[in-house]
Amino acid sequence: MTLIVSASRRTDIPAFYSDWLTNRVREGFVMVRNPMNLHSVSKISLDPEVVDCIVLWTKNPERLMPRLHLLKQYTYYFQFTVTPYAQELEPNLPPKTKILELFRSLSRQIGPERIIWRYDPIILTQKMDINFHRNTFYEMAKLLEGYTHKCVISFLDLYRKSQRNLLSIPLSPITLPDMYNLTQLLNETAKKFLIKVVTCAEDIDLTQFGVDRGKCIDDKLITELTGKDLQISKDKTQRHECGCVASIDIGAYNTCPHGCLYCYANFNSNLVKANFSKHNPASPLLFGELTPTDKVSIRKIKSCFELQRRLF
Repeated sequence: MTLIVSASRRTDIPAFYSDWLTNRVREGFVMVRNPMNLHSVSKISLDPEVVDCIVLWTKNPERLMPRLHLLKQYTYYFQFTVTPYAQELEPNLPPKTKILELFRSLSRQIGPERIIWRYDPIILTQKMDINFHRNTFYEMAKLLEGYTHKCVISFLDLYRKSQRNLLSIPLSPITLPDMYNLTQLLNETAKKFLIKVVTCAEDIDLTQFGVDRGKCIDDKLITELTGKDLQISKDKTQRHECGCVASIDIGAYNTCPHGCLYCYANFNSNLVKANFSKHNPASPLLFGELTPTDKVSIRKIKSCFELQRRLF
């Protein structure tokens, strides 16, 4: 098993669990419950010799930023979501002006090549129509020029769990012409600010507008950051449309207090509160403790880098 660590598609570790993450790095391992069998626990090494990359997903990295020196032994990059939505959809996020300044500050700290802007999911309502996205995307892209090289877009997928949370929001259907129109508009805008647009897990072909399918867990980017060839296959646990290579996610569902209504990883607000209350930064698990009925297995890990440095 090769090791790229995803931290995390399931929750915002930089925003809410940065103490826990840095404790795990210090101790050199993490434990993760299988979301399909909670008593099945994997112990995963965080030895820098076997961790090829850490991908950090966040909407607010402020608490982790002062601790990034603790990750200096690792290759890492951020998937940083900045969307134009109000508290109606994203109730527990700071003002967008602060989030955008955090993005710029993080980029100054680690470099624009290691911070990917996620403008997703794209949601349409009567108020948040195509013109709304065209205008807000322009303003954001203008502020982020030089602070990132890539923007990931996707269109809202109404999973059953998130659909319940969005019942109060008067959504407009996103038609294929809407997708084409928005993709073209956003890509034309992004090019003005030297930002490349790619999609995330979209099954429609948008290459006619100059927009390729992206990889959030991106072997090409990791190779560029390290100068080493990465030998790794597509992640078979993700959807067919997903281009990501294989990784191990160390997060947990129903643990993100952001409370975004469109989130597929939270589907029970009471469970989120309960799980968050069980969080112990010193525990090897994101929330809770090991119990006598848990079965712990050690994941066999090896680096997936070629030993010889890539020639340029």
